[in-house]
Amino acid sequence: MFTVTVRDHLMIAHSFRGEVFGPAQRLHGATYVVDAAFHRPELDADGVVVDIGLAARELGAVLGELNYRNLDEEPAFAGVNTTTEFLAKVIADRLAERIRAGKLGEGARGLTGLTVTLHESHVAWASYECRLQTR
Repeated sequence: MFTVTVRDHLMIAHSFRGEVFGPAQRLHGATYVVDAAFHRPELDADGVVVDIGLAARELGAVLGELNYRNLDEEPAFAGVNTTTEFLAKVIADRLAERIRAGKLGEGARGLTGLTVTLHESHVAWASYECRLQTR
């Protein structure tokens, strides 16, 4: 399996509901380093997994929809704890939609998987992995 990863970052504000979150129940900020890893079993006709420039552009576009937002005020997240794990899935799902729509080029049609990792710090991160059916 071949993998190409692109990286960006995301800054948000949010709060959580539930005693398990302790002081994070109050509004706080979070800055994540975000990795999007694209997987495929064979290289495309050009010898690549995916066009890195297009992958970086589309990851940036997905993150731009969330960047510098208070997620508590976003209707799409009403009543949801926007944990790191949850956000990894949201970003992966939105990126997968862009892949299926052809925004990463025809070569991306051979992608079989996507892993999105949000690094909260140098000691903690969470990932979401999904299969892609792009053909």
